[in-house]
Amino acid sequence: MNTTRVYLHALGMINALGDDTASIADALKRHEAPGMGPMSTRRGEAFVGRALAPLDLAPPASLTRYDCRNNRLLLAALAQIQPEIDAARERFGSQRIGIVLGTSTSGISAAEDALFERAASGAMPAAFDYRQMEIGTAAPFAAAALGIQGPAFTISTACTSSAKAFVSARRLLRLGLCDAVIAGGVDSLCELTIQGFSSLESTSTTRMNPMSRNRHGINVGESAAVFLLTRDEGDVWLAGAGESSDAHHISAPDPQGMGGELALRAALDDAQLAPSAIGYVNLHATATPRNDQMEAHLMARVFPDGVSTSGTKPLTGHTLGAAGATELGIAYLALTREDIPLPRHLWDGDADATLPTLDLIADTRRLARGNGTQYAMSNSFAFGGSNVSLILGR
Repeated sequence: MNTTRVYLHALGMINALGDDTASIADALKRHEAPGMGPMSTRRGEAFVGRALAPLDLAPPASLTRYDCRNNRLLLAALAQIQPEIDAARERFGSQRIGIVLGTSTSGISAAEDALFERAASGAMPAAFDYRQMEIGTAAPFAAAALGIQGPAFTISTACTSSAKAFVSARRLLRLGLCDAVIAGGVDSLCELTIQGFSSLESTSTTRMNPMSRNRHGINVGESAAVFLLTRDEGDVWLAGAGESSDAHHISAPDPQGMGGELALRAALDDAQLAPSAIGYVNLHATATPRNDQMEAHLMARVFPDGVSTSGTKPLTGHTLGAAGATELGIAYLALTREDIPLPRHLWDGDADATLPTLDLIADTRRLARGNGTQYAMSNSFAFGGSNVSLILGR
C-alpha cells in the first residue's frame, strides 16, 4: 500500500463567515456569520448562507463565456492561494499540476436568470452560455484561468463531492501523476436547490438547529474552498480517508448509519489511528431529522468514549457540493491557528432524547498543543448513500 504523505500547504476560502481565511477565522472566534440570514427568492423568503463579498474578480478575457457567480466564487478562493500556485508552477511546470473540484450546482443560477429573462423578453441574454451551468466545467475552467495543464476534473456526488476531491488529489500525488494538486469545491446559491430541498420538506426558515429535538431542516449555503496539496513536507497532512456507498435510498440515509460508520472506520484504519487519537470531529449535522439521527448513532459507536464535536453548518449553511472542503477548511484552521478555539455547536441546547448523547462543544476548547500530533476528522454524507470521512494530522 502506498503510504506517501500528502500535505496541505495553503487554503483559500469564502463563505457566509467571511471573504477570506482571515475574516473567517475572526468570525469563528466570535461564533458569528455575517452572511447567514433571510433572502428573497422568486417563490418567497428563505434562510440561507451567502457570501457577501462583491466578487469583482472576473474571468480572463478569453474565458468570459464562463462568467457566472459560481466561477467568481471559485476565482475569489483561488486568488487567496495564487502565490503558492505560482510557486508550484515555477517549480514543477504547469503540466505537473492537477486540479480536482467538487460541485453540485455549478452555474445553475446563471441559467435560472437567463430563463427568466427569456420568459419576459422572448430571448436568452447574450451573455449566457450553456457552459456556465455545465456540471463538469468547474475544474477545466479553473485550469484554464490558472494556466494549469495537468489533470483537471470535477466530481459531483451531491454533498460529498468536494470531500471526494481530496481522496482523488491524494491518489494523483501518490501515483506520481502530479507534483501538486489544487483540491476543493465550489457551490453557489440557486433557486433549484433551495426549492428542491423545500419540496422535500428539508429546509428551515430560521437558522438551522442540528442535533436538537426541534430540528427541522437545513439552510442552503454557498462557498468556495481550495487547498494546494503536494508531497513536500509541511505542518498538516491528509492522514486518513475513508469512503463507502450504502445506497440505502436515493435521498434518505440508512437510519443506523452503517455505511457512514464504514467510512469513518476506513479513515481511522487508513490513518492507523484508534478513535481516541482524534481530538475533534466536524459533523455533517444537517439538522434534518434523519441525517442527525443516523450520524448520532454512528458517532456513538465509533467513539464510545466520546470526542469533541460540532456541526458548523449554522455558520455557513449547508454548502452542498462545497461542504466537504469548507468543513475540512474549518478543521484546518482549528489545527493550524492557536488563536481559534474549536468551533462551538450552535443550537438551542434542547437535546433529542431519542439520540445518543454526543460531546457537542458549548465552551471554549482548543486542541491540545505540545510535542504530540493533533488529529481532526471531518465527515460528509450525501444522497444515494455516498459517505466520506477525512482526517487531518498536525
